[in-house]
Amino acid sequence: MTDYLYATSGEPFGFFRGRYVHALDGRAVGQLRGGHVHRLSGEYVGELHEGQVVDKHLGNLGNIGNPGNPGNPGSPGNPGNRGNRGCPFPDAFARLL
Repeated sequence: MTDYLYATSGEPFGFFRGRYVHALDGRAVGQLRGGHVHRLSGEYVGELHEGQVVDKHLGNLGNIGNPGNPGNPGSPGNPGNRGNRGCPFPDAFARLL
C-alpha cells in the first residue's frame, strides 16, 4: 500500500512504503523509524505528522545509519492536492531532497 506525504499546503511531495520514503518519481530519499524521518544516509530530518514530514523542533535525534538503497518502485501517480490542514509545524520534506 502507498501512503502519500504532503506539504502543509496540501501539495503531494512523496510517499512511503514500509520504512522507506520516496519522492513522487519513485526515487528513495529517506527512511522511517517509528514517527521519526531520516535521510537515507541516516541523518534526522523531522517527524511524520498527519501525512506530512514536519519540524517539531525536537532537536537532533542522531544518525541511524544507512540501510542501503531499497530501489525505485516507480511513480505511484499524483493523488492531487488534498488542501491545507492547518498544521502548526513547518514543512521538512525538502530536507530529504
